[in-house]
Amino acid sequence: MLDDRNEESSKPNKPESPPQLKKSRTISGDDATPIFPGPLFPAVRRISTIPSSRNWPPPDRHASNTAADHRDFSDRDWVFPSFVLPQNPSKRSSKKHASSDASITSQLAGATEAAAAERKKIKLVPQPGREAPSTSELTRPSSRTRARDLKPSLLLLFLLTFICILSVPYAVYLRQRIAKLEECCISKNVGTDDNIEASLSEKNPTILRFPNAERRTLVLYSVVFTLAMPFVLYKHLDYFSHLTILSKNKNNKEEVPLKKRIAYMVDVCFSVYPYAKLLALLFATILLIGFGGLALYAVNKNSFAEALWLSWTFVADSGNHADTEGIGPRIVSVSISSGGMLIFAMMLGLVSDAISEKVDSLRKGKSEVIERNHILVLGWSDKLGSLLKQLAIANKSVGGGVVVVLAERDKEEMEIDIAKLEFDFMGTSVICRSGSPLILADLKKVSVSKARAIIVLASDENADQSDARALRVVLSLTGVKEGLRGHVVVEMSDLDNEPLVKLVGGELIETVVAHDVIGRLMIQCALQPGLAQIWEDILGFENAEFYIKRWPQLDGLRFENVLISFPDAIPCGIKVAADGGKINLNPDDKYVMKEGDEVLVIAEDDDTYAPSAFPEVCAGLCPNTVEPPKYPEKILFCGWRRDIDDMILVLEASLPLGSELWMFNEVPEKEREKKLTDGGLDISQLENIKLVHKEGNAVIKRHLENLPLETFDSILILADESLEDSVVHSDSRSLATLLLIRDIQSKRLPYKETKSTSLRLSAFSHSSWIREMQQASDKSIIISEILDSRTRNLVSVSRISDYVLSNELVSMALAMVAEDKQINRVLEELFAEEGNEMCIKPAELYLYDQEELCFYDIMLRGRQRQEVVIGYRLANVERAVINPSLKSAVRKWSHDDVFVVISINE
Repeated sequence: MLDDRNEESSKPNKPESPPQLKKSRTISGDDATPIFPGPLFPAVRRISTIPSSRNWPPPDRHASNTAADHRDFSDRDWVFPSFVLPQNPSKRSSKKHASSDASITSQLAGATEAAAAERKKIKLVPQPGREAPSTSELTRPSSRTRARDLKPSLLLLFLLTFICILSVPYAVYLRQRIAKLEECCISKNVGTDDNIEASLSEKNPTILRFPNAERRTLVLYSVVFTLAMPFVLYKHLDYFSHLTILSKNKNNKEEVPLKKRIAYMVDVCFSVYPYAKLLALLFATILLIGFGGLALYAVNKNSFAEALWLSWTFVADSGNHADTEGIGPRIVSVSISSGGMLIFAMMLGLVSDAISEKVDSLRKGKSEVIERNHILVLGWSDKLGSLLKQLAIANKSVGGGVVVVLAERDKEEMEIDIAKLEFDFMGTSVICRSGSPLILADLKKVSVSKARAIIVLASDENADQSDARALRVVLSLTGVKEGLRGHVVVEMSDLDNEPLVKLVGGELIETVVAHDVIGRLMIQCALQPGLAQIWEDILGFENAEFYIKRWPQLDGLRFENVLISFPDAIPCGIKVAADGGKINLNPDDKYVMKEGDEVLVIAEDDDTYAPSAFPEVCAGLCPNTVEPPKYPEKILFCGWRRDIDDMILVLEASLPLGSELWMFNEVPEKEREKKLTDGGLDISQLENIKLVHKEGNAVIKRHLENLPLETFDSILILADESLEDSVVHSDSRSLATLLLIRDIQSKRLPYKETKSTSLRLSAFSHSSWIREMQQASDKSIIISEILDSRTRNLVSVSRISDYVLSNELVSMALAMVAEDKQINRVLEELFAEEGNEMCIKPAELYLYDQEELCFYDIMLRGRQRQEVVIGYRLANVERAVINPSLKSAVRKWSHDDVFVVISINE
């Protein structure tokens, strides 16, 4: 073997070519078993072109055979790649070859050479069920190899460390012994050095002596050693970690160095404990003063106490070391002063960070709100601006209030958006806080338990996601341990989700379904032109609104007397205490007020009305005018709403037999019936209206031209379901549809004028207001659903007859229910298709043309029709007057005037 190696070494050195894996095949079945099973060292087999033989080497072969003869290996001979581990012979082979002669040794040398030649033809064969090792695993040195490499250096390092640590206390011990011996010599008057040495030899013959050692020098060495040891230990922390792993005999694939673990622990400590940085700075200051005092004690002649005080002065004021003399004291003083400047800079940094963190906390809205009887708004939406405006107007009578807004937005952004409203809040303070309404800690931060009302706004998502989030917010509110003082007003998006929220919240929850309210209001405005402006006046706090209050002086009076008892308000209902606080809207005239009953009125403010003496009235009788019957109507829906099935049911209850409802949108006709059926509408049960389906795009003019737009009595432009998440896109589409319809109607106007007047218009031929509203939109009432209140001016320019500001109206309703949750019952009844509703009636039903009456007289005549007259609109005035101030003033009325009444829906 040695001869063959010498022969190989004598050959010229050639560049070694990369190994090529040729003629390789994998093992299947029980063909062979690897020598070293395991995932790290896969089995490898050498493939030979010469037939294998079980008896190798044959007895007739000699060691001088050619290299080709040395390739006779059987298929069970397994080796490993050379890049994994060197091919060492096994113990069994070494014992056998040790007892053999020189010929066998030469044969093994030839076999080794042949194995090296065949090493190019090997292939890795992983064991079945085991993953092949990666390159990093194959090339990674073993733990034993690392231990063998690190063992000498680690032993030397630990030996030096042990000697250094042991030498310090030993030197201190020696110094103490020397001091005692010096005292002993002085007491015995030992004068010469020889005598001292002899005395030392007699008392301590085995102790090493330092004849020139001084205490200060020892202290200096101790300080230098103590300061240097941490840096040395930190430098070699990785070696300690390897030693620890080897001592525990752990075969970890990934070993975390000790240095990283210490850094991680320090990071966690500073992150978890807020005062850890301050304590670390204090500890560093004490160490600097202590070691600085020791160093000054070693280089100066001062006492240790004076050295500590001098060290403190150097730390506190770096300029104090200017008067220091001597090289040693100057070096120490400069070092102490440098450390003091570093500590002072760190202290400034900590103070600056603390101040910045506090300022950022205030700026980002993380501080706690300490308020009481405030209104809390949870969430952020485009309705917030009009909501804050209405709340500010409502609090004007009490000098202003406090409104707290909690939303998942930055505090500065919220304040900037509120400032853009350019509205005078009239003493009301708006406080913004950043946080989530789903987190109890954030709710406590805004004093949720002390708020008199909580408003949960719907998020700008689809209906189901928005209602799901509102449900989670209600669950969070019910989890407040302190309890809730006020009621909760929740804005819902889908009527089907309302029962679940009420079930979770209980009696404290009042819901306002925005989509359903706007849908019903649009239908009422389509059937009653001009009703949108009246609803804006009643729902908003700028004019007259609903109030409920107890008046004991009215007990025992009938409702017909109560009706004319308020000169500055109009009673329209009674809250019956005997019936569990149920609000009876438009009660019977013979109802007698009992103890505990409250009066529902429409007034300017809650402190602007009070009962007074009965006025002198002479009502008289209403004209014997029969209200004209309802005639069939033809209505067009442009767009597809999520709750369009509920709107169809409202129309079915409001329209007479023979009416038609045309539905024009992009939803295929087959899908429409399925959506309507899934919404709970049975089309076969519709009796009064007939559905006509038309498919097309409402913003394409040629699609609209295919519709008989001049024949519809009312056209409702709905905010399409596909765009309800985007306010801007939805309003842009509604405006485009409105302008296209108006343009098409204006071109077809001559055809419209040649036809006879519609049946509904002929029934109210004396009402100039209704005629003007229809003529403003080219003989048809157009109602457009507008989501953004800023689009109001654009709608007014487009000559629309009526409009609905959905977000603004919903905000008004939310603010009114937040001020008094009982008003929600009134609004629910007025918006419902059954019960009492708000209507516009012509004056010819209550008086004769040019008749002179006061408003009290008209109110009493309205009671003859079981109606409550709450306002009027004159023929030559643009807006209606709700709750007129001078009710006793007599004036002349015309048949062109109209009255706003609350009547029972027949």
